[in-house]
Amino acid sequence: MSRRFVNELGQQETVDQVFLASDKQLRPNRSGNLYLQIELSDRTGAIGARMWNATEALYKSFNNGDYVHVEGTTQLFQGAVQLIATRLKRVDPAEVDEDDFMPVPTVEVDKLVVRLGEMLRGMTNPHLRNLAECFLLDEPLMAKFTRAPAGIKNHHAYHGGLLQHVVNLMEVVLRISPCYPQIDRDLLLTGAFLHDMGKIDELSYERDLAYTDEGQLIGHLVIAVELLDAKVVEAEKLAGEPIPHETVLRIKHMLVSHHGEYEFGSPKLPMTVEAIALYLLDNLDAKVNSFDRLLRDDHNVDSPWTHYHANINRKLFKGHV
Repeated sequence: MSRRFVNELGQQETVDQVFLASDKQLRPNRSGNLYLQIELSDRTGAIGARMWNATEALYKSFNNGDYVHVEGTTQLFQGAVQLIATRLKRVDPAEVDEDDFMPVPTVEVDKLVVRLGEMLRGMTNPHLRNLAECFLLDEPLMAKFTRAPAGIKNHHAYHGGLLQHVVNLMEVVLRISPCYPQIDRDLLLTGAFLHDMGKIDELSYERDLAYTDEGQLIGHLVIAVELLDAKVVEAEKLAGEPIPHETVLRIKHMLVSHHGEYEFGSPKLPMTVEAIALYLLDNLDAKVNSFDRLLRDDHNVDSPWTHYHANINRKLFKGHV
């Protein structure tokens, strides 16, 4: 039987094939019986699945990032297609065609890398241009940067998503900076480039998207500051002179304050014009990307509205066209 990819699955379909497993959870229902909640994916997307009357032995029989053979039936639940599994078993990766699970490229990485270099090398501040060059010349770091997602669930949650997010954000900085002459354009460009740099080590993205131990214990804000400190040392050696202390301090402030509010995990509130601009523009790009994907991936085809999304506490309007 030919494979049915996730983006082809509709309601009331019989499923008998292999998926990539992630985000598995063993939960009790109201009666105290255990059920398995899991996300199943292939190269085209992901579908939520549940298996009733699951056991702890089944839960422990596979890990996130494993391939699993699943039998079950799809159904529509709150406007979204989900899979009710009746059987699930781990599969040896040697028996799987991994091309079915490598995400379809949605990002033109090569073009984005070129544009990233153009914008960074076009800065007029020699200290910031030299600092950026130290990042660009670090091939192992840039290999991770160009492959990493910007998140695992919400915005830009796909390979190359971090690069796309950063380049989009920098393009916006170039467009709005003439409107706000009080903003240091090069400083804001540097903050846009580095604000999520720590995600290259915060996230795991070889197969499924998940958090690393560093991501769970430290987080990308701290990781980004550590990466910046190391590159400042390199840049100062390369230039033969120190980067002004306040310049480095202002960059660090943008990194640790770009979540904007304490309730969003920001250890500091934005306290410079560049920091508040970075927070607002970062949030704009993230939200537009997130809403766009929710609209495009919605299965509620018979309505001008998407199904209700609990994480954003609303439906989205698709229009009548």
